[in-house]
Amino acid sequence: MAARKTPAKGSKSDKRWRDALALACLRPADGGKKGERWLDRIAMTVVKAAADGDIQAAKEIGDRLDGKPAQAVVGADGGVLRLIAEVVIVDPKD
Repeated sequence: MAARKTPAKGSKSDKRWRDALALACLRPADGGKKGERWLDRIAMTVVKAAADGDIQAAKEIGDRLDGKPAQAVVGADGGVLRLIAEVVIVDPKD
């Protein structure tokens, strides 16, 4: 999914930081290769770090490409999660 070039109409104020970062990442990088954008440079930095043995960078790449592993939903102390439902019938005449 490509980053937005302009904030969405009616976007919440808490998205302004995300929109500003997206715009900055799409700008041409200073002193870089022709056509290189900041996002390209940042991505290459993460890839190089992973290749140099940075485990956090490697995990970031894996999470972005494959998605984060599913988190198990368990009860207390890792036990079985119990769901209790109650059905209440209300008389519409009341």
